[in-house]
Amino acid sequence: MTCKMSMYLKFSTWLMISSLFTTLLSMYIVIYNHNLIIEWEITTTNTAPINFIILIDMMSSIFLSTVFFISAMVIMYSEMYMEHDKTKNRFLILVLFFVLSMSLLIISPNMISMLLGWDGLGFTSYVLVIYYQNPYSQNAGMITALSNRIGDAAILLAIAYSMNLGYWNLPTLTMNPETSPMIMLPLLIILASITKSAQIPFSAWLPMAMAAPTPVSALVHSSTLVTAGVYLSIRFSPIIQETISPKMMLLILGTLTMLMAGANANMEMDFKKIIALSTLSQLGLMMMILSTGQFKLTLFHLITHAMFKSLLFLCAGMMIHNSKNYQDIRAMSKTTMKCPTTSISFSIASLALCGFPFTAGFYSKDMIMEMTFMNFTNLTTLTLLLIATGMTASYSIRLMFYLTKSNPLSLTCSPNDKKNKMMTSPILLLTIMATTVGSLLTWFIFPNPEMICLPLPMKTATLFTIILGMLLGLILSNINQKSNMNLYKKFNKYKDLSNTMWFMKIISSTITINKPLHLGNNLNHIYEKGWAELYGPQGTYNILTKTSANMQTYQMNNLKTFLFMFFMWNTIIFISFL
Repeated sequence: MTCKMSMYLKFSTWLMISSLFTTLLSMYIVIYNHNLIIEWEITTTNTAPINFIILIDMMSSIFLSTVFFISAMVIMYSEMYMEHDKTKNRFLILVLFFVLSMSLLIISPNMISMLLGWDGLGFTSYVLVIYYQNPYSQNAGMITALSNRIGDAAILLAIAYSMNLGYWNLPTLTMNPETSPMIMLPLLIILASITKSAQIPFSAWLPMAMAAPTPVSALVHSSTLVTAGVYLSIRFSPIIQETISPKMMLLILGTLTMLMAGANANMEMDFKKIIALSTLSQLGLMMMILSTGQFKLTLFHLITHAMFKSLLFLCAGMMIHNSKNYQDIRAMSKTTMKCPTTSISFSIASLALCGFPFTAGFYSKDMIMEMTFMNFTNLTTLTLLLIATGMTASYSIRLMFYLTKSNPLSLTCSPNDKKNKMMTSPILLLTIMATTVGSLLTWFIFPNPEMICLPLPMKTATLFTIILGMLLGLILSNINQKSNMNLYKKFNKYKDLSNTMWFMKIISSTITINKPLHLGNNLNHIYEKGWAELYGPQGTYNILTKTSANMQTYQMNNLKTFLFMFFMWNTIIFISFL
């Protein structure tokens, strides 16, 4: 009796094998300090050669292994999650194209080939966001696509700017001393990064991208779309660190994004949006630490964050799937009793997000805090960083409290842990990685230990901040209308502000869309009255059509005259020889 594997399991297996291979390759690169460069010269011009280059170094191999592993888990999970979808094969093809685009971006040090992966991510993300055909998904997909197009334009301008230098390969750009005093190229790279990573003022599209299926959210928020901007900044960090203005821009935008996302997540009631805002907060943290020049530490947190964030989304998808597709955390309860495996994995991922000791997030976040203290960062940045860290612990505990408490008015989670083994297996594997990957990667990325010497108050500040944040999360979880009316009213006032993400939705979408539409409507009904169409595109079309017809008639007449004269001349010559 033969057992036929489905397409989902086949591609998941191949991605797991690819992840294992790239992991072994990264071990070889780290141990022997060797890099692999494959170059194919497409064409050569007088000013700049166009080459296709594949660069496999420590950074690209480790991140590529992470992308392959998480993609394998997501595809395995999607087989059961999308089993009732009539177009699940199309969904699989889109996810694979998404992974292919991210892989091309990771291994490409050439800005032109990098643009292929960059645009592929933008196109595929738009198609996946509008996967469910409804008005909300279409609006979210349009905002996602238009926001990312700003970053695409910045990449194109960076390529055009690099053409003046005669090269657009990353190794040449970073080693050439002519690029060090430039400010335009780093600013364009940062603009592309903050649009793809949803930093202020381009933060509105990230929560709206939750319209995509949950497996796509797990892939987008962990290791592909939003991390592409951070990875681009890591790759070009030698150029960014040469000038002060781009570094200050990253520091300010990253800190504000981290603070805004943490504050809004403490007021949000949508399950998936809370996790999306936590992604936004962690992206701000990565941008902030990258501005200090710690690109290896940024990569370390990027990989640990990818593991526990994908675990959070897969657990959330299973809880929503078992709760009759309700995403309001007030309508969900008793997940610990009904879905124990998923609840335990979700709790571990939430603790890793908080930076709880001996989880994956602890190794990267604690090192980020200690390096920030050691680098003599200004007091304002340190204060905002500690506040954002406390807010992360707060909304994580608040979310866990809502999911585990007993609420008689809420829906209970169906006991499907044993039934959905194909959904539980990826969750268990990611749970193992969310607890062990931090300690394992420390030896890979930091083979030479660094001495961190801090006073005891600074050393324990992070732990006390996490504990205070957890207490704040318990307080916010118990705020209701019956217990304290005044506090409940103040809570709702700030909640209205948080729903607009500090007016980011109004700034980035409402103003840019409503005002031009209103102006166009007024011009159409008051001033235009149809004449603009007659003398505009329609009139231009008529003029061009008539001109083309007249020229064609004129050319045909000339051809007839030429053939007639040719025939007459040959006739005269023939008669003269008789």
